This record gives sequence, C-alpha cells and structure tokens, in this order.
Amino acid sequence: MTTIDPSLYLSNQNTSRTPSANLGKDEFLQILMTQLQNQDPSQPMDDTQFISQMAQFSSLEQMMNMTKSIDTLVQSQLISPVIEYSHMIGKEVSYEATDQETGEALGNTSSKVVAVSQHEGWAVLELENGDKIYADAVTEVSDRAEDGESDE
Repeated sequence: MTTIDPSLYLSNQNTSRTPSANLGKDEFLQILMTQLQNQDPSQPMDDTQFISQMAQFSSLEQMMNMTKSIDTLVQSQLISPVIEYSHMIGKEVSYEATDQETGEALGNTSSKVVAVSQHEGWAVLELENGDKIYADAVTEVSDRAEDGESDE
C-alpha cells in the first residue's frame, strides 16, 4: 500500500512567511498550489482560468529575462574601452615614443588614430604610422592633421 509523506500534511507546513518585494516563479507556483488546495470541490477552478494565469506568468517572466539581458548588454558596452575611446578615431594624438627593443625614449611623436582595440582590458590606439599605444600614453589630442601631410 502507498504511504503518504507526513511532510505534505497541512499541519506540518510552515505557517510563517518572510515578506519579499519580488515575486518569482516559485512564489507564483506556491500561490497556485494554495489556490488548488483551497478550492471548493463542488466548483473546481476553471481550466481556462488556470491556463490564462500560467500564460500571463510565462509572458511576465520572459519580459523580465529580456529586461535583464538588455541591461547586461548595455552595461557591457558602457564599460568597454573600445566604445569609450572610439571617438578618438580620426584624431591626431601626441605621445612619448620609445624604442621597442631598448626602451629608449625617442621623443614626442604624433600620428592619426585609425583604430581602437582592446588588450587585457586596456584601450589600445592603432596609429597611422603603424604604432600601437595605450590610450593613457597620449599627451595631447587634436582634430587637425599636421600641415604638409596628405592622405595618399
């Protein structure tokens, strides 16, 4: 003979509740189960009403998931160094150039930014002269190209 689990008896159910501002699917299912347990046996809950509630909850849950995904996307774009420094493309930047092999300072150099990339979370400016520098190495930014240069 099948036995009933005593933990399922109403007298063994937790009667205290912890208030929460959020309603999730667990809370919804708990409310639904309470409705089903306390319904009048002579007038059971209408199937269409039950299905309608489930559809509304499912729709609400999908909207909440979509909102969370959009928020995550926006946040990831706001903290991206590429997005943050993309306005530098086409600008003339000055920086302290160094010899890659010796590390010796070569003096102040300037070039036009042609692209922005990311390396280990840092913005890297790719310059027209072939150099790649970190954005924090820039000492001056201007809109003008140096006189005498042409875009050939």
